[in-house]
Amino acid sequence: MRLRWHETGTRLYETGVSHGVLYRLDADHRYTRGVAWQGISSVDENPTGAEPTAIYADDIKYLNLMSIEEFGFSISAYTYPEEFEACDGTAEIAPGINIGQQVRETFGFSYRTIVGNDTDGIAYGYKIHLVYGCIASPSDKSHSTVNDTPEANEMSWDVSTIPVEIPGYRPTATITIHSRKVDPEKLATLEAILYGTDGTGGDDGVMARLPMPDEIVELMGEAATAG
Repeated sequence: MRLRWHETGTRLYETGVSHGVLYRLDADHRYTRGVAWQGISSVDENPTGAEPTAIYADDIKYLNLMSIEEFGFSISAYTYPEEFEACDGTAEIAPGINIGQQVRETFGFSYRTIVGNDTDGIAYGYKIHLVYGCIASPSDKSHSTVNDTPEANEMSWDVSTIPVEIPGYRPTATITIHSRKVDPEKLATLEAILYGTDGTGGDDGVMARLPMPDEIVELMGEAATAG
């Protein structure tokens, strides 16, 4: 079949960032304490590594050795959940009194981006991005006087990651789920885990948590669709 370009419905693009969630570790080192992170303005992915080192032999280029790839990213936001303070090196020593330069907790993070196309626009689909083993670096914070053109202070954090195990593959710090390519029912089950559920009939519901890759593989393993 001859290749074709610009067919209707195939002009895809990605935009937006929303549904930010912070997951703190519990005593068993599981990401079970998910809280909504509102006010996120951007998430910039900054992977490093995967660089070739040339090896020469017999007066020719023999091969390339690739360095390990590492995943890093930055978060820009106008605010952050109180639970993030421990991940930002802050500790509360008394109600309303915080100190800095403390140990920074490792955390998990998820966010969502929109996948659009030329026919459905931004209603086409979305991607859920999951990140494990996150450690936030100290960041600059600027405070300016109120004037005739006021602006909200935007904060940002550079984040490095430590990969986790995933069956059958090399360790990874990231998983991406495309809503158009997985079974809708299984996707709904995963989202109930990631975002929690409301209680009914006196039940408090289920707290949001970040499942490890092996649990996601078990849940979504046969979820691929032709779309």
